Amino acid sequence: MADALPVTLGVYRRASALAAPLAGLIIGRRLKQGKEDPERVAERRGFASVERPPGPLVWIHGASVGEVLAAAELVDRLRALNLRVLLTSGTKTSADIVARRFPPDVIHQFIPYDVPGFVARFLDHWKPGLGLFIESDLWPNLLLSASERRIPLVLINGRMSPRSFPRWQKARVTIGTLLSCFDLCLTQSDIDHERFAALGSPNVITSGNLKLDIKALPADPERFDRLKAATGRRTVFVAASTHPGEEEIIIEAHRHLAAEIPSLLMVIVPRHPQRGPAIAQMVANARLQTALRSRGDLPSADTDIYVADTMGELGLFYRLAPVVFMGGSLVPHGGQNPIEPVKLDAAILHGPHIFNFADLYAELDRTEGALLARDPDEFVTLLRHLLGNPIARNRLAMSAQGVVTRLGGAVDKTMAALEPYLLQMRIEQGGVDA
Repeated sequence: MADALPVTLGVYRRASALAAPLAGLIIGRRLKQGKEDPERVAERRGFASVERPPGPLVWIHGASVGEVLAAAELVDRLRALNLRVLLTSGTKTSADIVARRFPPDVIHQFIPYDVPGFVARFLDHWKPGLGLFIESDLWPNLLLSASERRIPLVLINGRMSPRSFPRWQKARVTIGTLLSCFDLCLTQSDIDHERFAALGSPNVITSGNLKLDIKALPADPERFDRLKAATGRRTVFVAASTHPGEEEIIIEAHRHLAAEIPSLLMVIVPRHPQRGPAIAQMVANARLQTALRSRGDLPSADTDIYVADTMGELGLFYRLAPVVFMGGSLVPHGGQNPIEPVKLDAAILHGPHIFNFADLYAELDRTEGALLARDPDEFVTLLRHLLGNPIARNRLAMSAQGVVTRLGGAVDKTMAALEPYLLQMRIEQGGVDA
């Protein structure tokens, strides 16, 4: 890292230090919104809620659920080397996922607010031997303070979206200083590689997308059996991780297809579960029958659209549905990750707005591993085709699985790149004989 900070980062550090007294107000507002765990708010100020374990400690940071899940296989590999793992994230939902899906010896802490004093308190307590940042959640004080303490930092699964890249180009000195804090930048694709290098990353390697190596989502057997019994032999379609503006399209699609497929049951899984009651009201306003999972309802024989407004249950619904629509793609959100339903044999349907996963969707579409619906009318046409044609569904699913298998291997490449850092860390902190 350069000795002299750019003016932008100098101003940021001073302003964020002065903002420390406002942390209580921010936390209070987020508590009212249900975005913070009231028993763990001290972690946001850098106070640890558990003791640091002895020996080498690898710190992995991901912004939210997607990034945390992307790290799952990497965490398993590190644990197999007898390394302790500290996993930080910034959302309550990601903390819930860690509690449910990760081994109990993986320590989770909320990332502190990016205030110099809070960050210093966090780093002084945990003293990580290596810091791994997933994708692009770059907090200036956190990076600069870790670099000043000579903590080796590696950006893993690096991604630079087409939206973010031109914005950062306008602040090239600022982003270049932040990226210089990383010893190594491991990117998802060659395009990401080019973008990070252009912005000043000193050492960039394309290692692939960790999300391609995730295991199939789990499902509670008892819940699955109850849901399977409730749906019987009905034709089930899942719209996963939907965003505002997409539910209306799905409701209208049901109105078009129900006469042709009388057994049709559509399941809407909103990206933000708190929107469930509002979506159920939309369904009722369309004079269709609905049920809300957050209220403990199961779909009945009369249910047209089931609103699954809960967290962590996509594994259930992907196992039920032969066709899955990936949300955030019929509206300009950028799309959601299709890998999880692919690993559970679903045929994938998506809209045109998939810039968050452009390379992956391009390969799926090129190999006929997914179908692109450019507008609501084409969405209905393609959904009708897939629901009525099991051969087409199977062909789509098999092609998608081939793509995921072929593009996989990012965990192996990432571990190979990290090997010298892991060895050095264990030597310095007494993990192996020097």
